[in-house]
Amino acid sequence: MEKEEILKKALGGDINSFQILFAEFQNQLRSYLYRLLTDRNDVEDLTHDTFIRAFDKISTFNQDSSLKTWVFRIATNLAYDHLRKLKRWPADAQDQGANLAIGTEEIGQAFRIVHQTSNAGAYEMKEHIDFCFTCISKTLPIENQVALILKDVYDFSVKEICLILDKTEGTVKHLLIYARDTMTSIFDNRCALVNKNGTCDQCSQLNGIFKPKQDQQEQRMKLELVKGSTKLDRAELFKMRTTLVKAIDPLQSSGTDLHDLIFRCTKTAIGEISDFFESNAG
Repeated sequence: MEKEEILKKALGGDINSFQILFAEFQNQLRSYLYRLLTDRNDVEDLTHDTFIRAFDKISTFNQDSSLKTWVFRIATNLAYDHLRKLKRWPADAQDQGANLAIGTEEIGQAFRIVHQTSNAGAYEMKEHIDFCFTCISKTLPIENQVALILKDVYDFSVKEICLILDKTEGTVKHLLIYARDTMTSIFDNRCALVNKNGTCDQCSQLNGIFKPKQDQQEQRMKLELVKGSTKLDRAELFKMRTTLVKAIDPLQSSGTDLHDLIFRCTKTAIGEISDFFESNAG
């Protein structure tokens, strides 16, 4: 059956046809929501809610954009309703999370157990860079964060982002400029991979914990980000970082379970959730 025919049936209220179309971008939608929410349970809930909301409103889809863009707008609005109740993350959220893990034997042990027993408990430095990107993006105002992730990670056009955020082209471009400048400045001042004076060397620290027999410097030098740090400017380094990030699905990577625990630890440390273990059990 041609896609146009499937869309016609979906617009007529056929849920199976709509489900076929939704499935084409469902994994990307879940990945996008995880980068915003950093909680797998919330992602499942909002993906389900997005499907229901979109199907209920399918008759209002006037095809002035792709169905994917229209659905992402619905998902973004649902995520915004969830996120606006929460404070934006401080730039040192990772430091607070690391200090909590180091100072709490039970949490450190939880990390080690997942790393040793889970099929998705591996540690790779490139995946931690992806985790770090998400953490830093959560310091941004929500609309800046959404615009940045949609454009630089999921390759939505400015026009499509205008439809998703219901903003003018000039506003979206301003959101992107601010987001990139802020992210670049934070990375430049914090990341020891691109600045020898950077305050955060968590990638190498975790490499030493989870891969003690692997030479840390060798692992660092494998990354193009590190190789380019002495000859590329800040904007080029940021673009290189986003290229690495967009190649990783945070819900399907080899370290998904480990990074989910690190997110929980970070959220506990900054007070977003009250108890690491209660959240983890849920």
